[in-house]
Amino acid sequence: MSPTLGGGVPICSPDWRFNVEINLPDVLAEVQQFSDVYEKALVSNDVAMLNLLFWNSPHTLRYGLNDKQYGYDAICAFRAAQPAQGVQRTVLRTLITTYGRDAATVNLEFQRAGSVCTGRQSQTWMRTAQGWRIVAAHVSLLTTPEE
Repeated sequence: MSPTLGGGVPICSPDWRFNVEINLPDVLAEVQQFSDVYEKALVSNDVAMLNLLFWNSPHTLRYGLNDKQYGYDAICAFRAAQPAQGVQRTVLRTLITTYGRDAATVNLEFQRAGSVCTGRQSQTWMRTAQGWRIVAAHVSLLTTPEE
């Protein structure tokens, strides 16, 4: 017997798929704009804007290079404690995917100034009553240069 989702729909059945439009042009443009605002705030260490772009919820999380924050308050405390220098980076590649009108992922590869290693950033965005907000983020850094 195959595994099922709620209502007994088999996972292998085409009926279980979430019927959603991918990359609606207007939604994609909105998320791109918010992603650009995030990147500008990050490299200029605009802590107030960075905090604003995260969903103000205890369910929000951020996994960093050597840190983790569970909840909006922990993310804000982390940002407040970070030095303003050493945040410059170049974005090498960005891939944004929107799911319907209210959810998106933003994934990018970056290189920090003075480094030969590639970093990766993944964000899950959700449209809230206050606008688009990051609900989950993950940053990693490869320890050796990519070829």
